[in-house]
Amino acid sequence: MSGFVLKGFFLRKKARHRLQELKEEERTLIFYESPFRLVKTLEQFSEIFGSGRQASVSRELTKMFEETKRGTLREVCDYFKAKTVKGEVVIVVAGNHARNQ
Repeated sequence: MSGFVLKGFFLRKKARHRLQELKEEERTLIFYESPFRLVKTLEQFSEIFGSGRQASVSRELTKMFEETKRGTLREVCDYFKAKTVKGEVVIVVAGNHARNQ
């Protein structure tokens, strides 16, 4: 299966339940997030999707201070824990391909 699912801003209400529903999604998942909630969101994603799931976090796209960090959910979470994040943030999480292997 290919394609992606744009989830937009992830709603906090019933977050754990909604993430469980997305855990088996095979398409790439795309979220917008506040820089103030980025680390907490990445921690939740890592816990529910698995810390080894591939992800990309981009901030300030098309602007002077554009930045993208790629790696596992654990790696990108650790990276952003160590810095102050400002600007718009986009999180891209690889789909669950384990079912196809």
